[in-house]
This record gives sequence, C-alpha cells and structure tokens, in this order.
Amino acid sequence: MTAVLFSNARLIDPETGTDSLGWLQANDGKIAARGEGDAPASDARVIDCNGKCLAPGIVDIGVKVCEPGERHKESYKSAGLAAAAGGVTTIVTRPDTLPAVDTPETLEFATRRAQADAPVNVLPMAALTKGRDGREMTEIGFLQDAGAVAFTDCDHVIANTKVFSRALTYARSCGALVIAHPQEPGLSNGAAATSGKFAALRGLPAVSPMAERMGLDRDIALLEMTGAAYHADQITTARALPALERAKRNGLDITAGTSIHHLTLNELDVADYRTFFKVKPPLRSEDDRQAVIDAVRTGLIDIISSMHTPQDEESKRLPFEEAASGAVALETLLPAALRLYHADQLDLPTLFRAMALNPAKRLGLDSGRLAEGAPADLVLFDPDVPFVLDRFSLKSKSQNTPFDGQRMQGKVTATYVAGQEVYRRT
Repeated sequence: MTAVLFSNARLIDPETGTDSLGWLQANDGKIAARGEGDAPASDARVIDCNGKCLAPGIVDIGVKVCEPGERHKESYKSAGLAAAAGGVTTIVTRPDTLPAVDTPETLEFATRRAQADAPVNVLPMAALTKGRDGREMTEIGFLQDAGAVAFTDCDHVIANTKVFSRALTYARSCGALVIAHPQEPGLSNGAAATSGKFAALRGLPAVSPMAERMGLDRDIALLEMTGAAYHADQITTARALPALERAKRNGLDITAGTSIHHLTLNELDVADYRTFFKVKPPLRSEDDRQAVIDAVRTGLIDIISSMHTPQDEESKRLPFEEAASGAVALETLLPAALRLYHADQLDLPTLFRAMALNPAKRLGLDSGRLAEGAPADLVLFDPDVPFVLDRFSLKSKSQNTPFDGQRMQGKVTATYVAGQEVYRRT
C-alpha cells in the first residue's frame, strides 16, 4: 500500500463534532496524521479535495443482500458496488435470506461470496432463532466463531417471550449483540400503513404507532431481566421515545436506530398507492418524523441506516396491500440524509455520528472516525451538487427506490476502503 495525502479537505469529524478545513494522511490502510490548514510537504500521493467534505465511510447496519436464494434481486457484487457509490465502506448484512443465515455453514458461504465479490467491508449478522421462526434459538456461540457480529430475526418478531428471554440470556453469556424489530406482532400483522385519517381515507389496513411502543416496552422488560446487549433496529414513532429514554437512563445496554426513509418521508408520500413507498414499519406521520429527527440530534436515537431491501418489479407492481415492503437505499442514504443538513435540521458531524461512528462503536469496530490509527475508510463528497435521481442509474440489481425522479443534493466523489479507492464518480 502507498501513502495518500488528502489536502484542502473539509474534514467532518463525528468524534469531536467538528467541521473544519484541513488535511489527512493515510499510510498502509490506516489514518497516520491529520491537521488544519495547509498540508505539510510529503512524499505521499496527493489528492486535492478542492474544499469537498472528507468524512469517515458509512457503516450501514441492516443491509439485505439476497444471496443465497434470490441473487436476481441483489448479489454481493452489486450490493458492494452500490455501497461504494454511496460512500458506504462497511455493510452489515441481514440474515433474512432464502434459506436464512442460521448455521455456520450458511454463514461461511455468505462470507466467502462477500470476500470474493464486494469491494467494501462486509460483516454478516446471523439469525437469532432457526429459520427465523421464533421457536428454537440458533447456535449463537458457533455462529460467533464463524464471524457473526450480531443476531437478529429481522422483521420476524419473536412472539414467544420465553424463547426470546432464553435467547437474550444465552447471548449475554456469549457477549453477543441482539438486534430486534420492536413491534407488537398481533397488532402489526398485515398492516400496510400507519393508522389515522390518511389510511382510513385510502382504505388501507393500518397499525397504531402504539404497536411499536408496546413491542419496545416488552423488550426493555426482558433486558432488565437478562442484562443482554440490545439494539432496536428502527424506532419510528414519538410514542416509543420516552420508553427508550428511560431505558437508557436506567443503565440498560440498549441502543436504537432508525431508517433514512422514516427520517425523510412521511405517510402522505404514499399518496396514490405508490408501492415504492411501502416500507416496514410503514411511513409515519409528519409529527413522528420530526420527533425522530430531534431524537437523532440529541443522541437518543444512535444510528441511521439504509435498511436496504431489494425487491424486484414483480414484487412491487401489485396492489398496495399485496406489494412487498422495502426499498433500496445504499446509494441514496447519503443524499437523502443531506436533505436534513440542507434543511438546517442536522449538521454534518451529527449525521456522520449516526451513520459512521455510532454503528462502528456498537459493533466494536475501529472505523467511523478520523483519528490516527483508525482504518482509512473514507468518503469524499460534495454536499451541494444538485441532481434528479434516475433509479435506472443505480448500481443495485433492484431499483425499488422511493426517491426516483426526486430532486436531491449531494453526491459522492470518491470512496476509499483501507486507503484504496473503490469508487470514483466520473
């Protein structure tokens, strides 16, 4: 590896909360030095950033790659290219594949595919219960040894409290992180929208925001009982925030995330039954959206993720109730997040605290920082470039994005993994 000096860069440091002009040097895949003002003389290869933003690469928890089983929707190669184009240097993959990643053998297959095909770092999660059926927990210790960084049944909520409590207890004994989807499964089953006037007028099956609060309350009670490490994948309603705040104040090992779609879209975007806007949980009210933005600003919600969920045209071109949930977001995560920056709702260090630093810390990684010794996983981007998104230009195999045709602002210029360029916008 060679040394690289990034000069004339706007350094976005989520660890110190600063946004300042300066320089950064990477040697042998790690950050060697940084400073403000003009770069010192160096034998390193110089990259003039021309005042663009240089930030830690995004660490995206909850990416679905459809290998094995549905490679036509997304492969490790296409997901890796999409991630690199979006400034995502580490993707943390979900186990909700066909079959589920619930054995060391399946996990090792996925890991080999990722290492062979993806230009970015790929860290796998494994299922918490076999087949994600909520009846029998997986071999957590063996899966950890095979490389699983966390355990989750994704949007399959474990309804059997005894099974979930046993899994949490065992995970605690292994020092494993459990990621859960806080919803009351009975109330949320079959829902396509959030309950309220809009859903009633559209005649859509809906779920109350209280379902999220009830699911989170149950999980918090089990955390008090087991002491496990827990992350809520998506907190999307104002009603759930007081319970989250109390759990943190009481010293439980709990963090929470939200998706970029719930931060930037609301229930009215569904409008004329546009299925590209159908996600899980369903889009919420504008009041909920603003409350979640505030929670990210204060740090109550720790992590922003893409919840990248590829679906093919056949799955989406259906009546709204029957259409599959989910949207691709690896390439749109950063420009969508920059909407909050341009609206003066979140500054850039806060955004990268939630997209890079906090997810890295939750998983025990050294990335997500601009500190000396940290991996040189970096994204260079211009936050002010305007463009209209064309979904057919996305590198994902599936193009089910709700942002198709929308005006956006901010593009990735280049992405670096361990100091090596893995993407450059042409």
